[in-house]
Amino acid sequence: MAVPLRHALVTGGTGRVGRAIAARLESEGYAVLAAGRAEGDLARADGARALVERAASELGGLDLVVHAASEGFGPRPVEEVTEADWDAALGATAKGAFFVAQAAAAHLRRSDDGLLVLVEDVAAYMPWPLFAPHCAAKAAEAMLTRVLARAFAPDVRVCGVAPGPVAVEPEQEARRATETLLDRVGSPDDVADAVLYLARARFVTGASIVVDGGRLLQRETGGR
Repeated sequence: MAVPLRHALVTGGTGRVGRAIAARLESEGYAVLAAGRAEGDLARADGARALVERAASELGGLDLVVHAASEGFGPRPVEEVTEADWDAALGATAKGAFFVAQAAAAHLRRSDDGLLVLVEDVAAYMPWPLFAPHCAAKAAEAMLTRVLARAFAPDVRVCGVAPGPVAVEPEQEARRATETLLDRVGSPDDVADAVLYLARARFVTGASIVVDGGRLLQRETGGR
């Protein structure tokens, strides 16, 4: 059996998007650790560090880290948002992105093409009144893509992927399809395609790929 040439950690790897990313990377010959909530609290520096060190030890190094972990996505009017809602939204999403990156930087620098990919969200670029903490947390994560790209250059590339409606419940597909220019929803595999592209695109850093079927170009609809 051939020894995998590349090693990847996928946080949020038990969710629909994270699973698709991990599966695609494995199909391309990566050794992958797909970590879910049970693997530790990524909103804490020690939790993020422990997971990264475990991944590097078990896999034999890290060439790619995909941060797909996220919390705090739930509709709530601005008047009803609580401190707990903010803690949840900023936790694994923004703080987690930073602490995972901080812990992974030294390992990625040892790779011949170390790459960190933050799975953002079109919510980072769209003001949805019912999702204020989530929008703000994803906007922070999108800014971290750019901040960390500068901080880790030239040794490590940092990129983002901003999905739109790609993990939609079946009963919501018809409605959500009308939000896109393509008049259909996407799938987690579309996000995995973008991650794989970035893994191969060695002259791309500090950029985010929007995977939303044109959602950003549509006018706001509904209560979002």
